[in-house]
Amino acid sequence: MRGPGTPTIDQMQVLIAVADAGGLAAAARRLGRATSAVSYALDRLEAQLGLKLFERVTTRRPRLTKGGEAVLADARAVLAQLDGLKARVRGLSEGLEAEVALAVDVMLPHDRLVDALAAFRAEFPAVSLRLHAEALGGVTQKLRAGEAVLGVTNTDHHDAAGLEQAAAGSVRLIPVAAPGHPLARKGTKARPQEHVQLVLSDRTPLTAGRDFGVLAGTTWRLADLSTKHALLLAGLGWGNMPEFLVRGDLKARRLVALKPDGITGADYSFKVVWRRDAPPGPAGRWLAARFMAQS
Repeated sequence: MRGPGTPTIDQMQVLIAVADAGGLAAAARRLGRATSAVSYALDRLEAQLGLKLFERVTTRRPRLTKGGEAVLADARAVLAQLDGLKARVRGLSEGLEAEVALAVDVMLPHDRLVDALAAFRAEFPAVSLRLHAEALGGVTQKLRAGEAVLGVTNTDHHDAAGLEQAAAGSVRLIPVAAPGHPLARKGTKARPQEHVQLVLSDRTPLTAGRDFGVLAGTTWRLADLSTKHALLLAGLGWGNMPEFLVRGDLKARRLVALKPDGITGADYSFKVVWRRDAPPGPAGRWLAARFMAQS
């Protein structure tokens, strides 16, 4: 016994046109064909599949059967994949990279990252993206290891030799603590040096032996920003955080901005960076320009 035949691209296009246009004649006009040709293609498809796709007797407007709805969904998915494949092949033939590997500093505001990636997807729908979020020297290490072709980081934290870089704005870092912390109390004479400071640490050796904004004698060093945030909320120390990340906490009084003597905020500047000997392709350069335009 023969199984159902495989629908052709043309037959799937006819099926979608009839379903979307609501009738054979309307589908024929949309496709630029004779109504009889559309009807024949649909009959052939039903015969090949051994499945009735439309109810065409009880109503003047063809209505999809349950089986027709399932086949239609599959046809849409197949044609969408085909369009994506065509776009990818076209891009590769024009020198467009198949994938962009991006490494970003954890301090980069989320709205900036989302804005850049949403625009990137719209501009290059066939280009895959690999995203790494790293602290301190982690972005540079990804670039040097060839695991990323483009980075957004603060180059003050490491040797930027061999890297091209361009300014990409900054974020304000502010010292914060939970409301019950000694440094957060009104009229406090507590000194920051006397209390545990929560410090973001580098997973790489690029900043070994160097501290940034460390005042306290006792520090807890953490490998990721979300853990630091959680410990600050729990009152287990004080530390600098990007203002955008704690804005809601400050408004809700879950955290308090600190102002005792000896504690000041700082601007954390970003650079878009890439290796001089391995520059990004067209899609990567477009993404770099998007980040630079945000500053």
